[in-house]
Amino acid sequence: MATSTPGNTGTPSSNTGTPGNPITPVPAATPPKPRSLGDVLQEFSQHRKLMQEELQKVIVGQDDVIEQIFAAIFTRGHCLLVGVPGLAKTLMVSTLAKILDIPFKRIQFTPDLMPSDITGTNVLEEDDKGRRNFRFVEGPIFTSILLADEINRTPPKTQAALLQAMQEREVTVGQTTYQLPEPFFTIATQNPIEQEGTYPLPEAQLDRFMFNIKVDYPTAPEEERILAQTTRGEKVEVRKVLSGKAIVNLQGLVGKVAVSEYIIQYAARLVRATRPKDASAPKFVQDLVDWGAGPRAGQFLIQGGKALAAMEGRFSVAIEDVQKVAVPVLRHRIATNFQAQAEGMSTEDLIARLIRETPPPVIPKYEK
Repeated sequence: MATSTPGNTGTPSSNTGTPGNPITPVPAATPPKPRSLGDVLQEFSQHRKLMQEELQKVIVGQDDVIEQIFAAIFTRGHCLLVGVPGLAKTLMVSTLAKILDIPFKRIQFTPDLMPSDITGTNVLEEDDKGRRNFRFVEGPIFTSILLADEINRTPPKTQAALLQAMQEREVTVGQTTYQLPEPFFTIATQNPIEQEGTYPLPEAQLDRFMFNIKVDYPTAPEEERILAQTTRGEKVEVRKVLSGKAIVNLQGLVGKVAVSEYIIQYAARLVRATRPKDASAPKFVQDLVDWGAGPRAGQFLIQGGKALAAMEGRFSVAIEDVQKVAVPVLRHRIATNFQAQAEGMSTEDLIARLIRETPPPVIPKYEK
């Protein structure tokens, strides 16, 4: 009969060893060392570079445009791409959807488009027992990437169908509110040269967009590459880089990037200087601007700066990050007056001058 010893439950053990050959105890497994924020940011930076490499298999040039779109995606923002036809705005978004493993839908905005064509509608159905019930049929807005192609070709009534979705990320139809999937962001395109048959976006709609991104003509070498690439008849395949869950996790990571009080002061000072009636507005703003940016512009300056810092693997936002996103953030939030137009001053010119004449806060030196 087996007798128990201290530390033994009384159950015979098969791992008793042999005389003169004792069993060496197996050390406990060491738990994995948690990754630091720096390691995670470096991994994020590598993912961003991989995304850009895949996108540039199809899109030639447009590095600033791609960077701004990435910054919006990783901060849950929306983009408005403005450029003449033929600059691959739609191709850029559809290729981006192939790189990201998330649902993608495109809406071609036309003058006869109705709000229910975007949000969905309730339909009356009859079951096997003859009872009639309403069933909600989801519209194309229930996706992760929504491409609103030529958004200014539809009336404001239909444009307004995006307001709740872009801000609250939900859709109300009848008396029921439906949540949109995460992640969700809208990328709209707009042609700036055609005025006939178009409807300018209201200020409330424009303010929902984090960035107003100008898609410009390619350089001469880039255009030659475009012609060579697109006339071969070859189909370029891109691979998926990030899943929807990974994007949501990276959005949370970007939110943790540090922002000092001096960066916040600078962003607030920059936004307030765009308002002609504000005491801090410079003289040229008072003379050339009708109305300036609201507090949402300051929020987007900070968020855009966080995204740029994270995509470069940095822990905190720099003044240069805020200055870099100032033009796409403020471009559609400043209304110039007739005097500015008469002097040939564009909104971009005003923003560039504002950045030059708005000094950053003085950071006090540390003294022992």
